[in-house]
Order: sequence, then structure tokens, then C-alpha cells
Amino acid sequence: MPPEYDARQDKQARAAQAKQVVDIFLEISTLLNSELDRETLSVCISLIENGINPEALAGVVRELRKEGEEIKKEIRGGQE
Repeated sequence: MPPEYDARQDKQARAAQAKQVVDIFLEISTLLNSELDRETLSVCISLIENGINPEALAGVVRELRKEGEEIKKEIRGGQE
């Protein structure tokens, strides 16, 4: 078999494995009502794999949600 074939198979296997990992985490995330979508969860997983502290990341996610809710309230308040 040509080396390109092995490299392609290896890349496809890694992609399938990554999808499976995200699927599992998405299911756990759904059970925990984290309200993270697949894309956000994938970014979080990638950040953690690259050395970001998971607790710090969770804090940032919570803070961003809080700020997002405050902005939504401001927008709703301006429309009344």
C-alpha cells in the first residue's frame, strides 16, 4: 500500500475518533444541562487538550453567559 493511503486512513481514523469524543461529551453536556452546543463544546475540548485549565475555562464560560444575559436584558429594556 502506498504511504499516502496509510496517512489518509490514519487521518480519517483520527477524525472519526474526534467526532466520537465530541459526541460523548455532547451527550454528557446535555445530561448536565450545560447548554453548550456542539461547536462550543468542540472549542472547549480543544482548548483543554492544548493546556487551558478546565476550571478557569468553566469560569470564563460562566462569566460570558452572565454578560450575555445582562446584554439581553439591556436590549429588552430598550425595546419597551
